[in-house]
Amino acid sequence: MNYQTYPPHPDLESLVSCYWTLEIPAEKDSERQRIIPDGCIEMAFILGDDIKRYTSKDEFILQPRAMVLGQTMKPFYIEPTGHVNTFAIRFYPYGFGNFVTTPIEKLANKETALETLFEGAIALEQKIIQATDSKERIVIIEKFLIEKLSDITTINNIVKQTVDSLLSSNGTESITNILKEDLSKRRQVERNFKKQIGVSPKQLGKVIRLQTALKLLLNKKTDKLTHIAYESEYFDQAHFIRDFKQFTGINPKQFWDDESMALSKIFYR
Repeated sequence: MNYQTYPPHPDLESLVSCYWTLEIPAEKDSERQRIIPDGCIEMAFILGDDIKRYTSKDEFILQPRAMVLGQTMKPFYIEPTGHVNTFAIRFYPYGFGNFVTTPIEKLANKETALETLFEGAIALEQKIIQATDSKERIVIIEKFLIEKLSDITTINNIVKQTVDSLLSSNGTESITNILKEDLSKRRQVERNFKKQIGVSPKQLGKVIRLQTALKLLLNKKTDKLTHIAYESEYFDQAHFIRDFKQFTGINPKQFWDDESMALSKIFYR
């Protein structure tokens, strides 16, 4: 399993977190992998064999080969049908909304084919497929994104400030505290979050706080749930377990032994 990340161009670094690639050789008996929310929107190009995304225990769809994965508020399973080769762009929570006119909340909890969002998406996909390596793909996608971005200052300041506060506080800062100087902005924040990020500030905060807890688990700093709950600023251990199960589908004690979490452990480490 080869997972690599690459930094974005300076003109895009306020909107794009990174580019990433993933290659996994074909396996005779591939395991389903559980994907858990990370608070980001991603654009992905499937360059290898098809990937299944399960809609129920036994039913699945094939993911679009060029797609945008919107904000997810619950875990889901994917399963490769053969060789995995993916090139993707990970946007900051407020980033992707600057490139499209489609309301971001309409993209939540599903994959959306790229061609339904962008004119010229099919031609872009062909260029990505025909590129010889990741470096060339990054040049292609950055040219496409910069052309789509008519004005980098279109990031809504109040949304960005709120997201930055949630990130710096590991998701624990309340909207009341963030906007303590002007609580009249709260309704505006809620409305603009739905438009630009696709979820509410409270939902995003819960996902960000979960990432803090996951990093403690992944870095093996402690295996005591009470300590993890304290370090991640949950109200108590029960609060931590409840949120963990909501976003991952499993109890934190099951995390390390669950083979379906192998891919997520790489993504969220």
